[in-house]
Amino acid sequence: MSHREQEICHTTSLTDRGVLRVSGADAKTFLQGLVTNDLNKTDDGGAIFAGFLSPQGKILFDFFVVPDGEGFLLEAPTESLEALAKRLSFYKLRSAVTVEAEPAWTVAAAWGGTPTLPDGALAFADPRLPELGLRLLLPDGVALDEAACSPASEADYHAHRIALGVPEGGPDYAYGDTFPHEALYDQLEGVDFKKGCYVGQEVVSRMQHRSTARKRVVPVDGDAPLEPGAEVVAGAVQLGTIGSAHGSHGLALLRLDRLASAKAKGTTPQAGSTTITVRLPAFATFELPVAESA
Repeated sequence: MSHREQEICHTTSLTDRGVLRVSGADAKTFLQGLVTNDLNKTDDGGAIFAGFLSPQGKILFDFFVVPDGEGFLLEAPTESLEALAKRLSFYKLRSAVTVEAEPAWTVAAAWGGTPTLPDGALAFADPRLPELGLRLLLPDGVALDEAACSPASEADYHAHRIALGVPEGGPDYAYGDTFPHEALYDQLEGVDFKKGCYVGQEVVSRMQHRSTARKRVVPVDGDAPLEPGAEVVAGAVQLGTIGSAHGSHGLALLRLDRLASAKAKGTTPQAGSTTITVRLPAFATFELPVAESA
């Protein structure tokens, strides 16, 4: 893609995303005690990306937290909204907090340039990575075509995300079975290691200090189109699974220690009959581990 093409603004609706509102006098304190990121980062009007973990430190939900008036909008996968609302309400106790669905809001993404914001829209920079562009929250009656960008498809957006190496819950990691480090929260501004306690915090802190994340979502390139869900192996050793894919490019949650051992033995990773190459995303601060000599 040429530099000129990269500067063209693209927009698409994200039909699998929806919105909850958390409001009330205790809304900020309430969320601060539950999620992986620091709500104080929203004081300047920006959004954060955060997860809601199990006590065992695994991701149950993830979402963007967007300040709005006296409360916050949580932008999350539509299929998780009801369960997320119930889980939040479980922790509410006597807090002055209201959790309610906002079905009138729709979600969109804009990348590659700066859109003209429609009147009434809320826009925030994707806090995970600048190259992801903007997220747009559109109230009922506000049309995306008012953004004056080139229309794109959801597949185009996910191709862009995959190329950058940014995973999403569901396609790339399973809710209830994935630690934040495995889903790259530590790489994509999804966890704050200096804030106070939250559900699952001790496990996340221990993994950070001991560098014990053996699995990570990483970009992979195949010599043929990749199939989501395909098992990745090196010889007889299972490394992980392909998640999102667009043509021959994809993301995979892999055991990096096993990948290093396979590399040391000269074994090439495969996804079905497709030979794959594993690479690090440009934003990564971790490295692919090197197997020790026998």
